[in-house]
Amino acid sequence: MTDVASRAARTGAEEAPARRRTTPGRRRAWLMLPAAVAMLAGLDAGLVLLGVPAPVRTDRLPVVHGMLMTLGFVGTLICLERAVALRRRVALVAPALLGLGSVLLLAPIPIAVGQSVLLAGTVAMGAVYVPLWRRQRDDAVLVEALGVVLAVGAATLWLGGTSMPLLVPWLAGFLVLTIAGERLELARLAMGPSAGRTLVVLAAAVLGATVAALLWPAAGSALLGVALLTLTLWLARHDVARRTVRDRGLTRFMATSMLAGYVWLAVAGVVWLLGPAVSGPAYDAVIHAVFLGFTISMVMAHAPVIMPAVLRRPLPWHPVLWLPLGLLHLSLAVRLYLGDARGVHVAWQVGGVLNEVALLAFAALIVWSLRPTRRRAR
Repeated sequence: MTDVASRAARTGAEEAPARRRTTPGRRRAWLMLPAAVAMLAGLDAGLVLLGVPAPVRTDRLPVVHGMLMTLGFVGTLICLERAVALRRRVALVAPALLGLGSVLLLAPIPIAVGQSVLLAGTVAMGAVYVPLWRRQRDDAVLVEALGVVLAVGAATLWLGGTSMPLLVPWLAGFLVLTIAGERLELARLAMGPSAGRTLVVLAAAVLGATVAALLWPAAGSALLGVALLTLTLWLARHDVARRTVRDRGLTRFMATSMLAGYVWLAVAGVVWLLGPAVSGPAYDAVIHAVFLGFTISMVMAHAPVIMPAVLRRPLPWHPVLWLPLGLLHLSLAVRLYLGDARGVHVAWQVGGVLNEVALLAFAALIVWSLRPTRRRAR
């Protein structure tokens, strides 16, 4: 992400003609549309799983819910950001395939078609990291590449018929290692000279524990819990967010989002440490602590930096962004504590619905902030 941020800062000086400045951003905006479709379909599937009224109800939606949100939505955004960092048009093949695969999962065709395209998208995503590694030989790139290995594994296992509860550690590992690598890119100076080597070791531990959780669920889940907790504590201790949270405005917003995300990742680690989370409240707590509490919180933290670089359009900071962030974490607390831990079904449903309201509100605010205006043009 450092490549992306620096490139965004030079955009105006390097590309004077307006048409050249806007065309790449428009191309990437089109590639974000399938990600938006995947997000909306995934949220609709979430309502179906909660047992509340949903705009669309099909038998397939609950089955593809996890892949839509993980590879279709977040995975496409990650691929777009990496494509911008690589600065090669061919790198856009990866987000295009992930977006297409997500749309095909929703089409009235055999589900294996969408699964196969998603697998191709994860392989293409891995191919993007090859030139990135040759360019930098950087530990952060290596950690992110290990995350892609887990994404390819998840897509392969899903195509082979593995059930979603067994795939959760693979999808979680993909997101956790990708975000951890990007945090190393952004906060390398604060983390120290040996941070890269340490993070590679921790990432390898998460990868090994993920495989173990599939082969030996009881022992593997405990190992995964230990690996995630160790990684989380290390990130929280060394991340510059511990200091920048005392600042104001956007800096404090980003730091707060990241620190809150680490808390939810630790919650998931504790649940896995207690045993396999493949059903019931433990399963619900793990997937939403990782995929909402950690991942979406990190997406909220980095969106004000990444979106302008990807779309080449300014994203002004506004304090109203605190509202969806606060609602996300409050609703997660209601869902996981009152709903999952205490067994209050209504609280579980209310928390789940508010989870989706928070995500939709944040997305709407980002779209509203990115709209072109005459003042920003001047």
